[in-house]
Amino acid sequence: MRAPEGRLDILSGVDLRIMAGESFAIVGVSGSGKTTLLGLLAGLDTPDAGAITFDGHALHRLDEEARADLRRRLVGFVFQSFHLLPALTAEENVMLPLELEGSRDARSRAREALDAVGLSPRRRHYPAQLSGGEQQRVAIARAFVHRPRVLFADEPTGNLDQRTGHHISDLLFALNHDHHTTLVLVTHDTTLAARCQRGIELDEGRVVPGVRA
Repeated sequence: MRAPEGRLDILSGVDLRIMAGESFAIVGVSGSGKTTLLGLLAGLDTPDAGAITFDGHALHRLDEEARADLRRRLVGFVFQSFHLLPALTAEENVMLPLELEGSRDARSRAREALDAVGLSPRRRHYPAQLSGGEQQRVAIARAFVHRPRVLFADEPTGNLDQRTGHHISDLLFALNHDHHTTLVLVTHDTTLAARCQRGIELDEGRVVPGVRA
């Protein structure tokens, strides 16, 4: 990318393949390029050079509209800061991606997703009325409600206490196991990374050779 100081290479020489249905961890210190890599894999960003293939689609060759359509159909994304809409209830936040695709059963599917994360009693509450762990569970329900092929999660337990973090990680791996959903995690939590089948460590934008996350 271009920066005021000149060209800045956030990632370089990253070569990896993530298989359908597996769990994959991306670890590294702050500033190592983890979140940038996750955004590229999910089609939120495009690389200046190189190729990214997602389910047979060359992401680096698609425009933003085509990538957005692909994400809508195949991708769920759990952001570190939740990104819930404050004016919508938990149920309405989860319904949103379904309504955008014209689903006629958005409300019933949203309620099923909230029930799966144990939040049925809180479905009419607004984000400000929910704890951090509850907001994260709403974000997970929203990311999974349309049954994506791949679920990307950026530091899903980073803002949570240990007990809530364990609950969230159990939920993510249950979704991975029960629905054969590919799970790709960015995390500082070595215990969480160790639960994944495979992974990589990044250091200054490069994959550390021989290190299993």
